[in-house]
Amino acid sequence: MDDCSSVVQAEYIAIKALENGVTIIGLTRGRDTRFHHTEKLDKGEVMIAQFTENTSAIKVRGKAEIYTRHGVINTMSE
Repeated sequence: MDDCSSVVQAEYIAIKALENGVTIIGLTRGRDTRFHHTEKLDKGEVMIAQFTENTSAIKVRGKAEIYTRHGVINTMSE
């Protein structure tokens, strides 16, 4: 098997912005957790993200719906 097979089988999530300015931040793996990627979404935009060898966590700021294989999570923005 090649190195791509483990990446292809990694879990995906979909994030749908319910307001303008939703921020999505990818965090790295390893001893020191760091931000490695940031995206901004406007209302109605959808981003599909993947957990990989480099991405151990995804942080969502703002009002959004997050779709995972475990269900849908709604963020609460004040």
